[in-house]
Order: sequence, then structure tokens, then C-alpha cells
Amino acid sequence: MRNSIARFVKDEAGATAIEYGLIAAGISVAIITVVGALGTSLTATFTAVKDPLGTP
Repeated sequence: MRNSIARFVKDEAGATAIEYGLIAAGISVAIITVVGALGTSLTATFTAVKDPLGTP
């Protein structure tokens, strides 16, 4: 029993998976932030182009 517990404590396979998960979450947050800002910028650009053209 003691040997099993010692092996479990030394096992780092799960820690690596958690680290990769945290990295993926951080990258996802960065992508969402950039896309949100880019979307706002594009909306402003298209509005600036649309207004002088008028509505059909």
C-alpha cells in the first residue's frame, strides 16, 4: 500500500495535462480578446464607409 501511494505522489503525468490545459485556456482567452477588438474595429470601419454611401 505504501509503495502504491509513493508511486502515485511521484507520478507527474496528470500535471503535464493540466499545464497544457491551462496554456490552451490562456491562448483561447487571448484569441477571444483579439477577435472581439478586431470585430469592433471592423464594425466602425464598415460604418464609416456605409454612411457616405447612403442607404439603398
